[in-house]
Amino acid sequence: MSSLTCTVITFPVYKTVFRQQLHSTLIREAVLQLYEEGLLKLYRGVVPPLLMKTLQGTILFGFQNTLLQKLSPGAESYFPRAMLPALAGLGTGLVECLFFTPFERVQSILQNSGNDRNLPTLSKIVGRMRSETLANGWYRAFLPTLTRNALGSSLYFGLKDPLSRLLREQDCPPVASSFVSGMVSSFVISLPLYPLSVLVANMQAQVGGDNLGVRASWHQLWQKRQRSLVLLYRGGSLVILRSCISWGITTAIYDQLTKRSG
Repeated sequence: MSSLTCTVITFPVYKTVFRQQLHSTLIREAVLQLYEEGLLKLYRGVVPPLLMKTLQGTILFGFQNTLLQKLSPGAESYFPRAMLPALAGLGTGLVECLFFTPFERVQSILQNSGNDRNLPTLSKIVGRMRSETLANGWYRAFLPTLTRNALGSSLYFGLKDPLSRLLREQDCPPVASSFVSGMVSSFVISLPLYPLSVLVANMQAQVGGDNLGVRASWHQLWQKRQRSLVLLYRGGSLVILRSCISWGITTAIYDQLTKRSG
């Protein structure tokens, strides 16, 4: 329930950042766009993230833990034990991508105001996706999404426990060490992978037309951003800050629940 409430409250922030990713606008320009569209359209696109948040935590932590248990007996002969959580995270990111990319695709279409006239409702979008090939429809931008999710999940599960242990060795309270480790892990992940999120947003927001592929789409995006990292990272500060806080809280809660159940 708390994750659903958090999603509803913060969705306008997500939508503001999405517009920045799509149009490279300043925050005030993105906010003005949303204001002019009105309150009714402000929450257009909120259903997919609500569903994702409901399922994501269960799949992310549950599958990673299951995969880690499966890997542990045999994989230790080939990989250091410390690497196994990261390897399990890599597999988890793959499953997460397969499962959630269609949700993210629909969310991107709904949040792009350019689709309001032709695809005004969720049912229209679903119908359109069914008429497209998987690569052009549900799984457009699959490769950059897979790269982002797999690397992000692998880094998160590979970093959070060592960081938490290091902090506890410095007499940091368990909850605080989990929170900080989640925040730091999220920052390490979000900062370098943010351009991939921008690429995914721009690819997934489009419906129809030629599927340019990753390289051509990246070249087009880089040109639109005037070959500027500053413009490419526009909107990134809000995303990274919120991600750090969110994953800090998530990590602290998960570690406490794991400790109590164990």
